Amino acid sequence: MVEVPAGTRIDGPAAGVYYIDTGDCELIQDQDNSNGWLLKINGVMSSHIDLADPLLLEFEYMRWIAALVESRWPRELKPKLRALHLGGGACSMARYFHAGYPEARQVVVELDGKLADYVRGWFDLPKAPLLRIRVGEARQVTESLSPDSRDLIIRDVFAGAFTPQALTTREFTAHADSVLAPDGLYIVNSGDAPDLKNARADAATIADTFEHTMIIADPAMLKGRRYGNMIMAGSHAPFGNDPTLARRLLGGGVPAHIWDDAKVRAFAKGTPVRHDPPVETPGEGPSASAE
Repeated sequence: MVEVPAGTRIDGPAAGVYYIDTGDCELIQDQDNSNGWLLKINGVMSSHIDLADPLLLEFEYMRWIAALVESRWPRELKPKLRALHLGGGACSMARYFHAGYPEARQVVVELDGKLADYVRGWFDLPKAPLLRIRVGEARQVTESLSPDSRDLIIRDVFAGAFTPQALTTREFTAHADSVLAPDGLYIVNSGDAPDLKNARADAATIADTFEHTMIIADPAMLKGRRYGNMIMAGSHAPFGNDPTLARRLLGGGVPAHIWDDAKVRAFAKGTPVRHDPPVETPGEGPSASAE
C-alpha cells in the first residue's frame, strides 16, 4: 500500500495501491501503452487514461457515449458544451470532451474526496472553470443545480455491479431532466446480468421521463447472453437517423447496435418504472393508512 503523507503534492502517476475514502484504488501502468494508465477502484476496473492522447478511449462503452454526443453536437458546432459527469473515476470522458470541445465547461461529481485529489495530481486535467471536480453525492449535487444549466448529463456511478438505486428512480431522472437544456441529452451506463432485469427498469424509467430514447450495446448484451453494459439515452429532441453514428458504432473491437425509441419502449414494456421509496410522516408507521 502506497502511503502519501497529508499535504504532499502529487505530481504525476505512480503505480501502486492507495487508500481512499471509500476503500482503496490501484493505479496500474498499461503494459501495451507507455502513456497509458489503468485505475481500479475497490478491485473493479474503472478507467483508462492515455496521458499523450485524451481522445483515445480504451473502454468500448465510453467510445459509444462519445459517438452519440458527437452525433448530436458535432465538435465544430458546439464548442461551449456544458456537461455534468456523475461518477468521476479518472475523468476519462471529461478529458475526451475537453479535447474535442475546448471551450466546454464540465463538472465531474465524485463521492470520494481522496480519489479526486489523487486523480487531479496523477493526470493532466484541465483547470477550473473548464473542468471542476466537485466532491459530493451525485443526487444531491444534481438537485442543487439550476434549470437549463447543462447540455449533457452522463450517469456512470456504480456501487459494485449496479448503480445506487437513488440515481435510477423517476424522481431523480426528472431532476436531471430539469437541469438539462430543451435539446439536452441524458446518458446512463446501465450494467446488468443476462436476465436484463435492471436494464429494462432503467429503460422504462428513462422512457417515462423523456420523449425520445435510444439504447446502444453489442448484440450479445442486447440478446441477454452475457453480463455487461448498455448505454441508454433520453432527450426531448429527436435522435434522428444518423448513418454516420451507425457506422461508427460498428467499428472498434466490440461492434455495437442501436435500438431506436420504438425498440426501447418495446424492450421496457410491462416493466414498472422505478420510484423513490415513500416518505413516512413522523409518528406514522406502515400500518397508519390501513383503515
